[in-house]
Amino acid sequence: MGTMAKKEYGEILSAKELFVFDMDGTIYLGSQVFDFAVRFINHLREDGRRVLFFTNNASHSTDFYYAKLSALGFSPQEGEIMTSGDVTIQFLRRHRPGKKVYLVGTDDLIRQFQNMGIALIPDDGNPMDGTPDTSADIVITSFDTTVDYGKLNRACRLIRGGAEYFSTHPDFNCPTETGFLPDSGAIAAFVTASTGKVPTYFGKPYPETIDMICETTGVRKADICIFGDRFYTDIALGKHHGVTAALVLTGETDFNAVVQAAEADRPDLVLTSLEEADHLMFPV
Repeated sequence: MGTMAKKEYGEILSAKELFVFDMDGTIYLGSQVFDFAVRFINHLREDGRRVLFFTNNASHSTDFYYAKLSALGFSPQEGEIMTSGDVTIQFLRRHRPGKKVYLVGTDDLIRQFQNMGIALIPDDGNPMDGTPDTSADIVITSFDTTVDYGKLNRACRLIRGGAEYFSTHPDFNCPTETGFLPDSGAIAAFVTASTGKVPTYFGKPYPETIDMICETTGVRKADICIFGDRFYTDIALGKHHGVTAALVLTGETDFNAVVQAAEADRPDLVLTSLEEADHLMFPV
């Protein structure tokens, strides 16, 4: 990145009001915190900018992420954390009120849905004869680290029985400090392979997410910058919806992927890490 490009990057970032941060691969990697991310976010707050942490990882609730980010030193404030699970719940409450839902998710996500008044059918009675099941209106799959064959079979039987199919987010892998874990998109691929049904996805990069961010914060799309490490979620959210998209090379995507990408899919900014963003906006 040349000197002129760096100057332009700094001007673009400095014009923004709200900074949206992906979590895994952007501000930390598994349990490894990026200290430069803590410094950058502190500098943004000190400068009167607004911060929002958004993760597609719906295996945990916002309460879990408040505790995690607090322990890592990010000092999250009320209203600064949002997940794809929140977006999915808002959609259900607004557009599918009272519908019976079968959720393939962690206990933490199940509690979050129940606390928000979503009617979940119990996870019981999983016959292995392949007969269709009509006891749910909607099936939702997510990043479920407790998934087993019985849950997947039940989901497929319900979809064959006519249930609508949703997924909280499309990520195929979850980055950790020791490598990748199969994520929500991989689980959805199993269900799609068996049923032929592709889910309606929520989370990044889908419009319901940017709509919820704008509605919750009151900030216009043109005044938002999103930082993330993935083309098909973080960067696509910005590129598809008029939000400045900044790719950091600390997670899933490397620079070769940027070079090989179609022009329309390339991020507006490419940064080695959030440390570079910090230096551009707040030069010492």
